[in-house]
Amino acid sequence: MNKTLFLDRDGVINIEKDYLYKIEDFEFIDGIFELCKYYQDLGYIIIVVTNQSGIARKYYTENDFNLLTTWMISEFLKNSIEIKKVYFCPHHPDITGECECRKPHPKMLLDASIEFDIDIKNSVIIGDKERDIEAGLNAGLQKSYLFNENKKINSSKATKIVSSFKDIYC
Repeated sequence: MNKTLFLDRDGVINIEKDYLYKIEDFEFIDGIFELCKYYQDLGYIIIVVTNQSGIARKYYTENDFNLLTTWMISEFLKNSIEIKKVYFCPHHPDITGECECRKPHPKMLLDASIEFDIDIKNSVIIGDKERDIEAGLNAGLQKSYLFNENKKINSSKATKIVSSFKDIYC
């Protein structure tokens, strides 16, 4: 079974910008490559799980999202990091109705666990919102980090709140 590092995208991999879909607007968060390399060297596979309601809102298309995702994965590869897969939820409950894939629901993580034979209990999720942590808990993960770069969050169901990725791997 594979141990996995699950990552949210916006606010963890890249600086949060409303409904980001353009490559020229994408900025990696400091330390994300080092964090991923650390986990990859420990034998973890890396999977991204991201809510993308901008698709339901028609701010951008699924094709726009896929183009950005392909570029992002190639940037990780340039840093010798393999992103196994990016799972995304294109829905929004007010527009498309309720779905099972939108975090905090665990469907993206559970689908990944089947596809990649993941050891859920020994995997990790890093998110910047409580719904990311809750998705991990709902899937059965025992370790989670809430990335809170601006130090504005004081409580969470996460194993630990961190303001720097170095707080995780140093």
